[in-house]
Amino acid sequence: MKAMILAAGLGTRLKPFTDEHPKALYHVEGKTLLEHALLHVSKNGIKDVLINIHHFADQIIEYLHLNNNFGLNISISDETGELLETGGGLKKASWFFTGCDAALVRNVDILSDIDLRRMTEYHIASKCLATLAVRNRETSRYFLFDETMKLCGWENLKTGERRMARPSDTVNALAFSGIQIIDPQMFSLITEEGKFSLTDLYLRLAETQNICGYPEEGLLWRDVGRMGE
Repeated sequence: MKAMILAAGLGTRLKPFTDEHPKALYHVEGKTLLEHALLHVSKNGIKDVLINIHHFADQIIEYLHLNNNFGLNISISDETGELLETGGGLKKASWFFTGCDAALVRNVDILSDIDLRRMTEYHIASKCLATLAVRNRETSRYFLFDETMKLCGWENLKTGERRMARPSDTVNALAFSGIQIIDPQMFSLITEEGKFSLTDLYLRLAETQNICGYPEEGLLWRDVGRMGE
């Protein structure tokens, strides 16, 4: 299994720190967000990691060099020319996952102790194209799942927008935790080009494919980006 850490975002919620630094180097509890993310994946047995970069990309490269890549095999997906959003960034990095049976994709700006091994077992057993870690918490945007925890829609409570990928008599609204495991076969189904979000991709694929929700039970979960709001 290989992992990708999404670290290319501008981090506007963490201003003024991100006026001069990438959000991946924001410190929480004595460690950068990037170190927290790398420790999380390595503790779960993952050694091959790709990080996408854009905002103050040189600082991330230097930081990794000074810390000897934290003992991991780290590759870089350079988006300095154009920020591709989550979906576009994943598509650009598809080469990295050639030959692996599962791919973990994780936001850099969350703190989580979710058991990735257990989540991977769930993903493989469910035979879903993608498995999204979700949590019962208050937010403005929710993924919607049917009674079997298959993705059927998405809604934004602030705007009132609701998008249904397919009909369902039962709808469970759960918040995305910023962690997902995908079957690399998904890359062959990505027809979108340029910038696009993973949310849009999952909603399109959910019309014909099984995208699963995984109710994560980690004791720790925090969206550090919100600390800047």
